[in-house]
Amino acid sequence: MISKRLSVALLLCFSPVIFAQAQEPLPGPGPGPVPPHAQSPEPGKVPSGVILVKGAWSSASDSVTPLPEGGSITEATYNNPYFGLSFPLPSDWHEEFKGPPPSDSGYYVLAQIKPAATFKGRNKGSILVTAQDMFFALAPASNAAELIKYTRDKLKDDYQVERQPTEVRIANHSFLRFDYVAPVADLHWYILGTEIRCHAVEFIMTSRDTSLLESLIRNMDKIQLPAEADPAAGTGGGGAPVCIKDYATEENVTNRVDAVLTERRFNPIPVRIIIDSNGKVKHIHFISAFPEQSKAITDALLQWTFKPYVRNGQAVEVETGIMFGQSPRSKPPAASPTKTPVGN
Repeated sequence: MISKRLSVALLLCFSPVIFAQAQEPLPGPGPGPVPPHAQSPEPGKVPSGVILVKGAWSSASDSVTPLPEGGSITEATYNNPYFGLSFPLPSDWHEEFKGPPPSDSGYYVLAQIKPAATFKGRNKGSILVTAQDMFFALAPASNAAELIKYTRDKLKDDYQVERQPTEVRIANHSFLRFDYVAPVADLHWYILGTEIRCHAVEFIMTSRDTSLLESLIRNMDKIQLPAEADPAAGTGGGGAPVCIKDYATEENVTNRVDAVLTERRFNPIPVRIIIDSNGKVKHIHFISAFPEQSKAITDALLQWTFKPYVRNGQAVEVETGIMFGQSPRSKPPAASPTKTPVGN
C-alpha cells in the first residue's frame, strides 16, 4: 500500500496549478493536466483497433524562415535560430524525448533535458526550456517579468517560495529568477526567465538537490542570447522584426481579404505574421491549425496590406499576432472603433 506521505508527494509533483496558465490543463498529448515543467511521461503502446486522427498542428507558409519550435540539439548544444539562442547542455545531459506541439495559447516546450546514463551525480533532475507567446497568453501579463510574478501569485498552499522573483545577470544578460519548493516532496523548482521577440523564454530546473540546481545555473554562463533579450522589454529589433501586439488593426490594415473557412471546427487559430517594410505579409506561422484552415487563411493573408511601420524614420519589418476564431478560455477585449482586431 502506498503511504499517505508518498501519495501527497506524487500529487505535488504533478500538480496542474504551478505555471502562469495555472487553472488550465496543458493541451497536447499526455495523461491529463500535467504542469508544463513536469517531465513528459514515456510514450505508451497505442491500443489496437484505435483510429488516430491528427489534430490541429503548427505549420508555416515557407520552410526557410525560422520558427520558435524549430530548435534542435547538436553537439551537446541546444540551438534555436528563431530566438537567436544557443544553450550548451551540462556535461552528461541529453534530450530523450521531443516536446508536444505548441498549444493554441502559444505555449511551447522547446527542449526537455535530463541526465544521461553516464551521469555520475547521486541525485538527478531535469531542465525544461519553454516559451510562451505573449500575444496569446491566457495569463494577465504583458511580459516575461509579469508572467513569472503571476506564477508566484498563483502558487498553491502546498508550495513555498524560496526566492522571490529577482533580477540576475547571466552571461551579460538579464533574467528574472524565481525559486520555490514542494516541502512534502522535497522537490525544488528554479526558474530563469527572459523575453525574446515577445515570447517569455524560461529555463525551468527541477531537482531535490539544490546544489545540483545551483550548478545548472552556473552552467548557463555559457548561454548566448540576442542583445534584445530582457525580462520586461524583449520586443525584437536588430536582426529580427520588431514585435508589436495587435498591430493588425483597422487603422493599420489598408487591404483585407476574409479567409473562407468551409468547415467550422470552433478551434482557436493563433497566427503570427511578419510584415515587410513595404507593408506586405512575407511570412505566416500557424501555431495551431488544421491543414484546410492554414490554406484558407494563407490565401487570404497574402493579399493583406499594411501601413509600413516606421521606427527612427525608417520603415522596418513587424511581427504581430492574429487570432482567427475565439478561444473559449479567454475573454475578448472591449472593441475600439479604430483598434478592433481584424482576424476574428
